[in-house]
Amino acid sequence: MTERMEKYLDYCKYRKELDDKTIKAYRIDLRQFSEAVERDTLDRTVIEAYITELHKNYRQKTVKRKIASIKSYYNYLEDEMLIEENPFRRIKVKFKETETLPRIIPREEIETLLNCIYRELNSSVGCAYRCRLRDVAAVELMFATGARVYEISSIREESINLDSGLIRFMGKGRKERYVQVSDPDVLSILRKYYEGNQAAIKECGYFFVNRYGNRFTEQDMRYMLKRYTALAGIERNITPHMFRHSFATYLIEDDVDVSCVQRILGHSSINTTQIYIHVAAKKQAEILKEKHPRNKMRIMQVQG
Repeated sequence: MTERMEKYLDYCKYRKELDDKTIKAYRIDLRQFSEAVERDTLDRTVIEAYITELHKNYRQKTVKRKIASIKSYYNYLEDEMLIEENPFRRIKVKFKETETLPRIIPREEIETLLNCIYRELNSSVGCAYRCRLRDVAAVELMFATGARVYEISSIREESINLDSGLIRFMGKGRKERYVQVSDPDVLSILRKYYEGNQAAIKECGYFFVNRYGNRFTEQDMRYMLKRYTALAGIERNITPHMFRHSFATYLIEDDVDVSCVQRILGHSSINTTQIYIHVAAKKQAEILKEKHPRNKMRIMQVQG
């Protein structure tokens, strides 16, 4: 069973070109499954018992992912004719998930945070100045593109055109997409950052580098945001992914078509993007205030 799983994980990595985090999650899910069932031949009772145990120990979203990982593995075995019958064909699992709406950053807090970083930049010199340039460039790019934190961290030098502002991102499943940065202020800070760190960037190969000349990692970005958030006096725990949520929500509030937002974010399904429609509460309130049919009705008022 272990040998088959390793072959499957190689298939996912080299044939399907899934990213390392997805491969790691698959490996954990499959190892847990194999340790729990301890057999190659499965029947419905064994699978149902395992799914019940998952529900006891994990949240619905995690259970759904783990079952999907195992199902995908057995689909592979069936396609490769390594098993005669897929035991998951007759297993139907329904989930009653609680929809968790994305957390966004209020516009005024984004403004406060950016102003804080710019103040720190303007009061810095030497190495500190170059690091602050990187920080403000990274945060501006998060909000300008709505890209995932690992996509920002993994931008290669050759993937960003500082003249046109066109950036190539490598998303989930190694899917490429291009996003245009059109704000002149954002482009200006990206160019200044590049000019101040050009030697380190060329040697490293990645656009965002740390003080040691290595890639500025996702964890580095999370820590950086946490530090500036505290410095700006913002109590909210701001994460890089909240910039992605805020980017999408505010575009939809400003009447940008959801299919356009989908393409910019790199979502494979529009259903994933549509959740931001529910978050755009401010726009909903404005619409109901201005367009509600009761506005045109003549209703008697309470006297006294």
